[in-house]
Amino acid sequence: MIDTDGECAEWVFPAEPGSVRTARHAVRGKLRAWGLDSVGDVTVLLVSELVTNSLRYASGPIGVRLEWHGPDRGKAVPGPALIVEVSDPLPDPPRERVANPDDEGGRGLHLVAVSARRWGTRHGKSGKTVWFELALPGE
Repeated sequence: MIDTDGECAEWVFPAEPGSVRTARHAVRGKLRAWGLDSVGDVTVLLVSELVTNSLRYASGPIGVRLEWHGPDRGKAVPGPALIVEVSDPLPDPPRERVANPDDEGGRGLHLVAVSARRWGTRHGKSGKTVWFELALPGE
């Protein structure tokens, strides 16, 4: 775990099924410490979906990063926001798909798309990062 004080926290999890639960607990704990309980449930749900996708398709460490932008912290983000990134070593970007009512999976990126203010993917030196931004209530 790499955990920083202030407005940023990062963790690296092994590509193991228990990492989804561990990521959820780590994210919820940091959001509580920051006083961001108002977005806790949706953030934990979306992190869980993205970490599960990484486990399903990639073999390697999974990075999770939170960045909290208050109303006066940085001009790149409009208003108070939480930016969440999930990284893995697979270079292929995920694809949003439409799940049929009886499908067991296939809704993760759709949940991200409808819940986040913005979201996207980017390539890194070794793999990709899926990120999303959640608007925060005014501080």
